[in-house]
Amino acid sequence: MEKTEGGVLAGIPENALKLNLTRSAIKMQHPRTWRVDKSNTVHDLIVCLSGSGSYVVDDSAYTLTPGDAMLIPAGSHFVGWHASGEAYTGVAQHFTLDVFGRHDLISQMHIERIVRFSRWPLLEPVIRYYHDIAPASSTTLLQHHLFMFILIEFLEDAFIAWNTPPVGAVSTADGISLSIMLAAARITAEPLDEGICERVVAEAPYNPEYFKREFRRQIGWTPRKFQEFKRMERAMNILASGNTVSDTAALVGYSDVYYFSRMFKRHIGTSPVGYKLAVQENQNGRFPRGEEDGQVMYPLVQRLE
Repeated sequence: MEKTEGGVLAGIPENALKLNLTRSAIKMQHPRTWRVDKSNTVHDLIVCLSGSGSYVVDDSAYTLTPGDAMLIPAGSHFVGWHASGEAYTGVAQHFTLDVFGRHDLISQMHIERIVRFSRWPLLEPVIRYYHDIAPASSTTLLQHHLFMFILIEFLEDAFIAWNTPPVGAVSTADGISLSIMLAAARITAEPLDEGICERVVAEAPYNPEYFKREFRRQIGWTPRKFQEFKRMERAMNILASGNTVSDTAALVGYSDVYYFSRMFKRHIGTSPVGYKLAVQENQNGRFPRGEEDGQVMYPLVQRLE
C-alpha cells in the first residue's frame, strides 16, 4: 500500500510511546548450516542485508532477501534456516513498544508480516551502521534512536489498518486515551476521507457521545474539527511544494477555493498566498523579526470547538 502522508503514528504523542530494546542487536552472520527453532516472549524485527533466509512462522512460510524485513510478533513460534549459497547476514532486534507503558502498540495494528523497505537505498547504510555498532551486550542511546527510525520505516511500509476495537481494558482511563489516540492517528492518516470521523467514533468501544466529548477534551478539537485541521496541514505541505491555491484546494477536497482560503486562514493564521510567500522567504533564509531562529509562529493553537 502507499504510505499515508504524515505517517501511521502521526496522531500518537511521542511521550506516550515507550520503546524498549530487550537485548543488543543480533549481528546475523549465518553459514549454510544455520538453523533456529524457537519462540520469543517479545517482538523480533529481522532485516536481511545479504544472502537469504527461509522461515516458517506460525505455520506460514516466508523468505527474506536483501532489503526485506520481517516482524515476528511476541509469542510466535518460528523456524529459520539458511536459504542460499551466500552467507545470510543482517540484524535481528528484540523489542517491546508500549503505549502508556502497558498497552502493546504492535497488537493494535494489522500489518504485513514481511515487506521490502520502500526506501531501501536510504535505509541500507543506516542498517549496516546499526549492525556494526551493536555492542556485544546491553544497548546504547544511539542504538535506541536508530532502531526507532528503522522500526517506524518498517511500520510505514507494513501497516494495513488499525485493529478495532483496540486491545486492552476499555473501562480504564488509559483505555479511553488509547482509543482516542488511535482514532486521531486514523484521522491524521486519512484526512480527505469524508466518512473517517463517523467510522472512528462508531468503531470505538464506547458510547459515541461520550467518546466525542473525551476526544474533544484530550485532543482539543471535536473529531470533525480535528479532521479539518489535518486537511489544512496537508494543504500546507502541498502549497509548500509549489502548487497553486486552486490546485491545493481541489487536492484537499474543497471545490470552492474561496471557502478553502477562509478555512486555511482560520486554522493557520494566514492566507494560502501569504503562507506560500512565507515559505519562500524562509527558504531564502529570511525571517520576520522575532523569528530569526526559523520557528513557525502561525497560530496553530488548538481550540476547543
